[in-house]
Amino acid sequence: MDHSAMGHDSAAAAGSSPQLVAMNEMMTKMHAAKPKGNTDHDFAHHMLEHHKGAVVMADIQLRDGKDATMRQMAEKIKADQQQEIAALEAAATRLDNAPTNYKPNDPADPFTSKMKASMDGMMQNMPKPVADPDMNFNMLMTVHHQSAVDMAQAELAHGKDTKLKEMAQQMITAQQQEIAAFKAWHQQNADKM
Repeated sequence: MDHSAMGHDSAAAAGSSPQLVAMNEMMTKMHAAKPKGNTDHDFAHHMLEHHKGAVVMADIQLRDGKDATMRQMAEKIKADQQQEIAALEAAATRLDNAPTNYKPNDPADPFTSKMKASMDGMMQNMPKPVADPDMNFNMLMTVHHQSAVDMAQAELAHGKDTKLKEMAQQMITAQQQEIAAFKAWHQQNADKM
């Protein structure tokens, strides 16, 4: 999946938000990952970088944020993502020699197109940073989580590895709940925009 054509103006926009810097660094690492052509292997590697990005974003929130709810969510996200990172690393290693089962350079390939759509959606829905660090975490993590849900749905639809598919379903369930909590908080704190 070549995401290099996707534009993200990290230098200009990122200067105003450490969260946006973290998101753009995560995207750079995901773009740099060379797909092997196995859905499960490539999902595991992409989600690893995605989760590592979430941990960095949670750390920034814990450093800069003041809102108790956003800080609690950051702590939970960090703990959950670190557990999943360990499981994803084990799966990625286990799948290093898995046979190819999709065409990562073919935009018409169903798995390729779904993974690319998850990245495109994240970049196209990137919110403009605001002064409040809690609101930045809220808005960026909402978009970040939606991208993870989209990637996990691609794994459910096209993956072959039972353990990874179970993990993908757990990610979808957990992150959709967190997205709902982020949106509820956002509505109650719109004045922080």
